[in-house]
Amino acid sequence: MKKILMALVLGALATGTAGVAMDHPAAAKDAKKIRIASEGSFAPWNGMDSSGKLVGFEIDLAWDLCKRMEAECELIAQDWDGMIPSLQQGRIDAIMAGMTITDDRKKVIDFAGPYGTEQSTFAVMKSSKLNGADFGAERIDLSDEAGSKAALAKLAELLKGKTVGVQTSTIQVDFLEKHLPDVTVRSYDKIDNAAIDLSSGRVDAIFGDRSPIEAIIRSTGNDNMTLVGPTMSRGVLGEGMGVGLRKSDADLKARFNKAIDEAAKDGTIAKLSQQHFGYDVSVR
Repeated sequence: MKKILMALVLGALATGTAGVAMDHPAAAKDAKKIRIASEGSFAPWNGMDSSGKLVGFEIDLAWDLCKRMEAECELIAQDWDGMIPSLQQGRIDAIMAGMTITDDRKKVIDFAGPYGTEQSTFAVMKSSKLNGADFGAERIDLSDEAGSKAALAKLAELLKGKTVGVQTSTIQVDFLEKHLPDVTVRSYDKIDNAAIDLSSGRVDAIFGDRSPIEAIIRSTGNDNMTLVGPTMSRGVLGEGMGVGLRKSDADLKARFNKAIDEAAKDGTIAKLSQQHFGYDVSVR
């Protein structure tokens, strides 16, 4: 679930919030409430139910981590573009929103984790000529520059001149700009809106994290879409999903890292992965 350095313009907080005190009142009383922001539109990493409540893998994991830290937590719905500005301005204390750990982001904020990994992939309409095309590889590890060179060249050849929809300020934008310069990039506030334009023919493909795109394809009315091409990870696509934190919050980073390590070792992250994804996204 899954992005380039965001513009430092303060975004307005979404109105939906949900907060619950954890089970250790004495410890929670002594600790500062941890305000954790998530987007609510990046299923199955994070989403919203019919009542407007945040749900998903990261939401369940956030409550688990808070319990391990014996902390009182509040989960806040926050628009993607406002995540880092809100963190820096002190409106939130942590980000769990499918945010990939990248070198660019580490210049601005710190991270605990990673607690999960995600692959990026393309989707097209089933009627597209790209459906069934020979992409030459099933998976590309971008950290292997020599080994991925031929596969990336093949991908660039097939997508040359195409218009690809992506979510704004994401690692997928970074990937397209670096590896597919002959592609026209069209940005959207949410990958769901890119999928709408794919259905209407305004873009030739969409590119994003595998699980949210799969969720879109499974949703009502999108059965004419399909995944195509290789899945990609690492390199410009980052180190995995982590908890975004202020650089000044070293103690909070240590607490999150300890809780994430415990949740990984006792199988909680793997269990939540199977529940929400149907496969294990934990970092190994």
